[in-house]
Amino acid sequence: MGFRASFNDRMKASQNARKAMSEQFAARSQAQDPAELAQRRAAREQVAAARDERRRAREAQALREKTEQAERAAAEAIEREQLAAREAAESEARQQALLAEQKAARDARYAARKARR
Repeated sequence: MGFRASFNDRMKASQNARKAMSEQFAARSQAQDPAELAQRRAAREQVAAARDERRRAREAQALREKTEQAERAAAEAIEREQLAAREAAESEARQQALLAEQKAARDARYAARKARR
């Protein structure tokens, strides 16, 4: 078909192309027997089942990791609270000891002042 092809030539070429595509489709659909289709379907279902199993395993692993992280965070929070309580108790004890020491010094000064009179 050259540059100046006639309308009929173009129509004939188009019909031949459609006929060739139709023959290819018919040959492909005839080559696929029901047993082969069932086998392909089973293979696709196996792949899909394996994919779902891997997805469930990933989700379970993510859930386990989240749970472990939450447990670690809770344990750290408890430890921080215990440390803060221990530090507060030690601070209170130091404060009480300081007050007792100051009172003893004040009492000693008072006793010395009384002794001088």
